[in-house]
Amino acid sequence: MTSPDRTVPSRALRTSLASAALVAAIAVGLALSAGATQDDAVTPDAAAASPAAVALPSPAPTATEASASPSPSASPAPSATPGPVRFTLVAGGDVLPHGSVNASASTADGYDYTALMEGVRPYIEGADLALCHMEVPVAPEGTRPSDHPIFAAPPELVRDLGAVGWDGCSTASNHSVDQGTAGVAATLAAFDDALMQHAGTARTEAESERTSFYVVQDGDTLVKVAHLSFTWSTNGLPVSAPWQVGTVNVHAADATPIVEAAQRARDEGADVVVASVHCCVEYETEPTAAQRALATKVAESGLVDLYIGHHAHVPQPIELLPGGPTGEGMWTAFGLGNFLSSQGADCCAPASTSGVLLATTFTVAPGGAVAVEAGWVPITVDRSSAHAMHVLTAIPDGAGTLSAAEVAARLAMMRDAVGDAATELTAPPGRRAEHAFPLLDPAPAA
Repeated sequence: MTSPDRTVPSRALRTSLASAALVAAIAVGLALSAGATQDDAVTPDAAAASPAAVALPSPAPTATEASASPSPSASPAPSATPGPVRFTLVAGGDVLPHGSVNASASTADGYDYTALMEGVRPYIEGADLALCHMEVPVAPEGTRPSDHPIFAAPPELVRDLGAVGWDGCSTASNHSVDQGTAGVAATLAAFDDALMQHAGTARTEAESERTSFYVVQDGDTLVKVAHLSFTWSTNGLPVSAPWQVGTVNVHAADATPIVEAAQRARDEGADVVVASVHCCVEYETEPTAAQRALATKVAESGLVDLYIGHHAHVPQPIELLPGGPTGEGMWTAFGLGNFLSSQGADCCAPASTSGVLLATTFTVAPGGAVAVEAGWVPITVDRSSAHAMHVLTAIPDGAGTLSAAEVAARLAMMRDAVGDAATELTAPPGRRAEHAFPLLDPAPAA
């Protein structure tokens, strides 16, 4: 584990001055657990800036370290035996801002997407960690937003994803290099500006070798969550360097890049590893044979706790595949469908109006064993009502343009696609941990 350059808490904690002392203390614990000195971890200026005095922790144990026995020469102070750490993680489908979506978010001086996402916001903010999938690049400075087939999103979209509760996004997709190297840089700069984590694309080779981490804190115990992101294609567009976008050969069912990245994350102290994979055939509910083969190999590696699929634009099954780190299976969402888009039956497929919010609860034992409970929430976009998003089981009476019959049809279609292996939730997942936040590095030098 390497010492973080900076830690930033999520959501309300991002902007709360009262949390500064807590974050500084956690940063010291993380740095010390990596072998840094206390002076390396926090400067006198940083300590003076804290709004309240805080007792700096001794090296904060990770979930695995918490169960280790003290050395024979140590005189352990009496303390309670650390219990398991529980936290919730929500993941969303494709963020695909078509021109009509941008028009719905347009304001007199730019864009504001928060109103579009208000109906699903409690389910995002209600989780300890929330991971979205940014399928398209941000428009480089001096260029305008664009639509299919070569996308470019307004930077305000990333800002507003953070505003409604997303902590970070996967960014490897078939549209990652729609705007070339400048688009990759603009996208990641937008995430940096929003104090959000990102995984899947990189501005430099060094950045591509960094694992994207989140930290969950419960008492004196820290759980490190690694997020990986890969795509099967860039639509034939050239990639300036092999490290710019995380890619995987789905046709050969070659899981090697994912497995190697997961092993590196484990070597860096990850207690939990989540992999986002963008592939394979659009608008098909049933996963392809290659798609299944790839996920199966990842499960068999025993290195990944949760597998999240993207690209199909329609919901696909959620299943427990044999394998996983404990041997009790790896929860696999083959495809979450769309989060925010303007797709529908007229262009694509009826189910492309809707998507899955994957809602999981992790229990990390002191010895490092991880148990995962999988749930999901059905969401949809009312395209004729300014692309307002709703939870299908909780649309307010009279809201938007969707009839009761249309809501029922969309819900039935989603339930049939997802299957019954995971639990359908009727309320936000709720937070379980004390604090959770992305672990951020400074933007790399150009």
